[in-house]
Amino acid sequence: MAHFSGEGEVMLQAMLRQLFQSVKEKITGAPSLECAEEILLHLEETDENFHNYEFVKYLRQYICNTLGSMIEDEIEKWTSDQNQGEEFGHDTVVQHVTKRTQESKEYKEMMHSLKNIMMIVVESMINKFEEDEMRSQERQKKIQKEKSNSYCTDNCSDSDSSFNQSYKFCQGKLQLILDQLDPGQPKEDRILKFYAQTFTLSPLHMTKEIYKSLAKYLELHFISRENHIPTLSTGIDITNPNVIHLLKKVRLLNEYQKEAPSFWIRHPEKYMEEIVESTLSLLSVKHDQSHLVSQKILDPIYFLALVDTKAVWFKKWMHAYYSRTAVLRLIEKKYKSLITTAVQQCVQYFELCETMKADEVWGHSKPCGNKQKTFYYSGQELQYIYFIHSLCLLGRLLIYTQGRKLFPIKLKNKKDSVSLTDLLVLFTQLIYYSPSCPKMTSPGHLENYSPASMVTEILCILCDQKECAIECLYNNTVIEALLQPIHNLMKGTKAAPNCSETALIHVADILARIASVEEGLILLLYGENMSSSEEKSPAGAHIIAQFSKKVLDEDISIFSGSEMFPAVKGAFTSVCRQIYCTCEGLQVLIPYSLHESIAKAWKKTSLLSERIPTPEQGSDSVSSISQESQNIMAWEENLLDDLLNFAATPKGLQLLQRTGAINECVTFMFNQYTKELQVSRRKKFGYGVLVTQVASTAAGAIALQSSGFINALLTELWANLEYGRDDVRVTHPKSTPVDPIDQSCQKSFLALVNLLSYPAVYELVGNQGLPNKEEYSLREVPTSVIDIIDRLIILNSEAKIRSLFNYEQSHIFGLRLLSVVCCDLDTLLLLEAQYQVSEMLLNAQEENTLETSDSHRDFIIDSLSVERNHVLVRINLIGGPMERILPPRMLEKGDDPYPWPMFSSYPLPNCYLSDSVTRNADLKQDNDLGKLLLRFKMSDKQSEWIEHCRKQFCKMMKAKPDIISGGALVELLEKFVLHLSESPSECYFPSVEYTATDANVKNESLSSVQQLGVKMTVRYGKFLNLLRDGAENDLTLVLKHCERFLKQQQASVKSSLLCLQGSYTGHDWFVSSLFIIMLGDKDKTFRFLQQFSRLLTSAFLWLPRLHISRYLPIDTIESGIHPVYFCSTHYVEMLLKAEVPLVFSAFHMSGFAPSQICLQWITQCFWNYLDWIEICHYIATCVFLGPDYQVYICIAIFKHLQQDILQHTQTQDLQVFLKEEALHGFRVSDYFEYMEILEQNYRPVLLRDMWNIRVQST
Repeated sequence: MAHFSGEGEVMLQAMLRQLFQSVKEKITGAPSLECAEEILLHLEETDENFHNYEFVKYLRQYICNTLGSMIEDEIEKWTSDQNQGEEFGHDTVVQHVTKRTQESKEYKEMMHSLKNIMMIVVESMINKFEEDEMRSQERQKKIQKEKSNSYCTDNCSDSDSSFNQSYKFCQGKLQLILDQLDPGQPKEDRILKFYAQTFTLSPLHMTKEIYKSLAKYLELHFISRENHIPTLSTGIDITNPNVIHLLKKVRLLNEYQKEAPSFWIRHPEKYMEEIVESTLSLLSVKHDQSHLVSQKILDPIYFLALVDTKAVWFKKWMHAYYSRTAVLRLIEKKYKSLITTAVQQCVQYFELCETMKADEVWGHSKPCGNKQKTFYYSGQELQYIYFIHSLCLLGRLLIYTQGRKLFPIKLKNKKDSVSLTDLLVLFTQLIYYSPSCPKMTSPGHLENYSPASMVTEILCILCDQKECAIECLYNNTVIEALLQPIHNLMKGTKAAPNCSETALIHVADILARIASVEEGLILLLYGENMSSSEEKSPAGAHIIAQFSKKVLDEDISIFSGSEMFPAVKGAFTSVCRQIYCTCEGLQVLIPYSLHESIAKAWKKTSLLSERIPTPEQGSDSVSSISQESQNIMAWEENLLDDLLNFAATPKGLQLLQRTGAINECVTFMFNQYTKELQVSRRKKFGYGVLVTQVASTAAGAIALQSSGFINALLTELWANLEYGRDDVRVTHPKSTPVDPIDQSCQKSFLALVNLLSYPAVYELVGNQGLPNKEEYSLREVPTSVIDIIDRLIILNSEAKIRSLFNYEQSHIFGLRLLSVVCCDLDTLLLLEAQYQVSEMLLNAQEENTLETSDSHRDFIIDSLSVERNHVLVRINLIGGPMERILPPRMLEKGDDPYPWPMFSSYPLPNCYLSDSVTRNADLKQDNDLGKLLLRFKMSDKQSEWIEHCRKQFCKMMKAKPDIISGGALVELLEKFVLHLSESPSECYFPSVEYTATDANVKNESLSSVQQLGVKMTVRYGKFLNLLRDGAENDLTLVLKHCERFLKQQQASVKSSLLCLQGSYTGHDWFVSSLFIIMLGDKDKTFRFLQQFSRLLTSAFLWLPRLHISRYLPIDTIESGIHPVYFCSTHYVEMLLKAEVPLVFSAFHMSGFAPSQICLQWITQCFWNYLDWIEICHYIATCVFLGPDYQVYICIAIFKHLQQDILQHTQTQDLQVFLKEEALHGFRVSDYFEYMEILEQNYRPVLLRDMWNIRVQST
């Protein structure tokens, strides 16, 4: 086709003519050029003769000749790939071949050639068409001129070429419209009908000209003195024919305004700008103002407000950046008066509200009259409608940055300009000062147009736009304006002229939205100037909390007895909920004891709901009682939800437990969970974090069990793991799981990991044996944690194996769960003591062997044996990231897929022990260390001495951290703690006399968990070359002494919680760590512990120290929650949000709480997570620098792990990663400078709270 002849051109022209002739009716019937184009593009779908057209045949042949061979080659290539094992669907092959063809050089050359050919043919046809058109135009010229003069105003533009082209295209349509007009109708009606029809049927270019001519016509109509435009005093009678015509034209204009944004992006910017400018020009028309407002002639915007009260046209124009830019540019340059008058209307209405009584204002604010005045709008009503229009226009304007830049606005008769803040304050005042809809008038639309609800809607939209909210709402002036009437109510003074319960509910809704965003919450908690010591009034959170407490306690008489009083309570409690569900918010609100007020209100409401009589059938009071009952139940649920949200933080959970309502709250949460309802309309994620927090405590675990939550979780797990859903029709067999834990079970697996913290495990399985039944039904579903252990983990009988449909998959699930759960060493010891887990695993490995020659047995390598091997090494070896080697769970490629030796008896093969561990050398001769040790002999003032020691310690940790180990560390700790215990100002607990000897405690026994812990400790100490033979007996004695020593300081408590019935339930990991530090010297260890027990740091490092201790408040003891949880980990979460916000968000997205993993780390002194020297540095740092460093170290760890945490949040296994993985690469000394910065910023708050854990003397 390279040589394109004249004959070919003629042939192609004939083909195109045939095509166009066949589709002529479809094209000419199209309302616009764009529609005609769409018809041609989709012709194959709509025309059954499409493939018979000569032009289509020509194109197909052309493509076949050019690209046919290449397409065949591609298909053959893919066919051969398929034969080699790669399977592809038909659609995939087509897509690939099409893509390769379109990317080829041949395709591009073909398109270029075809385009050149068609350009020649089309250009020739256009030239011929234009010659024919010229002759046709001569004939039609006279007719066109007459029609134009008769029906178009002088404002119609005929200079635009696009308009002329469109007009040519639709001559027949316009002629048809003109022919259909009734000559007998008045001229005004005919013009209006012509406009309406042309808007509907004309192309887009033409409708622009029609719109401009209509807008210009209306502009001239309002400017002309000859037309009788109504005045404000006379109002508008919409039965008047002139008014009807005018309103119809404005409505027609408005309809086009609302439609135009949907298509003007497809046209040049000039098209849109002309529409915008003609509109703004019309709306900016102002008449010469008379001295009397009542004689003012109504401007065009009054009529537009009548037909579009909520300014929907402006909302649509501002939605897209394309049009918004033009609108705001024109307003700023030429039409700023439009915004000025809108602000003026709002100011005037507010002044009216201030000076008049509520009933008078309402008389001026009715958007429509009564039945006798249905067709008449008074001047006051017109002003109100214009005010609503202005309000909506300004509300939309404030959303956008360029719109906010139009402020400040200078008003007439006002000395000062109206700034952005002034306008927002005005809006908030309108909520309180404008009247609510009277109860006797209840048309549905009245409330929609009330100023308070409309302002609330605007402010809520602004709250949802972060940048906008920061600029507009997040400042003290606006917050004070929102809270001022509440302040007045608490003082007993009048809040505002028309302040109602409805207004307060509106304000609470806005405040709740502000509090749900970080920046807004900070503003409410601390005000704008957090560092400023001169505060004129308390921050917003304090006022809100005080008011909420008063309304909950019904301490405000103004609303008592009101039907809407419970709604006011609920609205403001909801604001408080947004605040106290965060750590920093709870810290501010704790003094107000809101948990007590909410619990009191809930108990009162609960009693009321029980007293409501059951209505009898046929009784007249059925509906009223039913409604009353529903209201009370809704209020009761609302209060339970408020209480439940205290569980979002560790300290809040402690407060919730004190109320005694935790069981009811968890039951409520479970009911909401089963209904698949979200936590709150402003919470982005579900119940994961709440469940994790609750499960971190003993009482919480019991509540989860009694609510049915655990039962439901296990039922769902079993259905996915064993049965699959019964209600799913099996059209394809279920695929064999590729992952160790199938995707369908992943959610249940993570939920169990979140649930099974040590406090929960102890309460749910402590002192309970396994069922170990002789027979299990195939349909027997586990309902408790014991059942899961029995059916999935400890498969020690044929009956258990036969009861599983998917034995291998289900057992791997159980082994993976065991692996994660046993990362908590207390849980490991408990399961080992009660169920001999490791023995069961070893037996299973022994059974999984094959006999080979020479009486040798080889282990069968399968998924279960590999998983068991990993778990066995994990639970029997203690060590940090550099101290132990865990075998992988995956097979390797090559001849030896699993080179790691398996075993069925102890000891473990040496390959799992790291050979990099050597005993630390004694480095006492170091100069810096010498200086520090010398400090202990100097007789400075006590406080100065302590400070000097701490500085020297910090210097050494930054420069030479490795020297703080071995004997040097022992001497440092001994001397420093001895000096501190002799300083009254440093001692937190009183001295306790202890006289027991080894002989006195020798016959006492340790718990089985402690005994196993002793063996584990000695094994680790020997591995580190720090303990020798006989260490087991010495450590046992130390633990027995500690138990008796601490028992002297314990209170008697009666509780149903297992953890409070006797001694500390876990192993004492701090004492074990100290025993290894002291190189197995039992006397040094216990002497140190006696001195150390007097210091505040002991409360947070040595967890058994405060087990049912008489130094704690009785309600803290009864809750079973340790100060490490409600104090240390609470502040970890608080600082994490401020210091490493991405990590904090990752936890929330994963449904996991930082407090749970931190509690696990701290409880076991980071055993298995850090290498031994880092554990020593952790303990030494907290002893030397204070217990708050425990929090800073946790924050440093999260900062170190940030990238890993974000990655595992994406892969949805964050909790598994944090529990199973050691803290690779983390060194306490590397983050010392960072922790010092944290100390400067947070120490006063943290230490104050840590000091307050003890009962204060009276």
